[in-house]
Amino acid sequence: MDTPVPLAAFEALCAAIQWNEQGWVCAVTQDADSGEMLMQAWMDREALRKTLETGKVHYYSRSRKKLWFKGETSGHVQELRELRIDCDGDTLLVRVKQRGAACHEGYFSCFYRRLGAKGLETDRERLIDPNAVYRTS
Repeated sequence: MDTPVPLAAFEALCAAIQWNEQGWVCAVTQDADSGEMLMQAWMDREALRKTLETGKVHYYSRSRKKLWFKGETSGHVQELRELRIDCDGDTLLVRVKQRGAACHEGYFSCFYRRLGAKGLETDRERLIDPNAVYRTS
């Protein structure tokens, strides 16, 4: 999305969303070019508003209990290309241009494992070393 969404459109979207008891909605994120599923996270009203205002995807971090700008630590931002809502209003499809790794484990997608005959198998290479990006002090 190249331009910010008008307030009236934001309010109409918020009214269509079936927010859960915590005030969140499921957000499934997809690479707009390849169609690959990148991750699943949660958005609250503030994260949705910031995403639409800036064109950079924001989520609600359940572990940190606060607004989370995707890429604030790693620099691997998600640029919003399109936002869709499902028929029940309880899931958003966030289509993005992914810059770098979407996964905090260093992979392009969080879905880097698949079920094989011997159990879970990693089917791709890491893009980055997560320990080098997500250092804790």
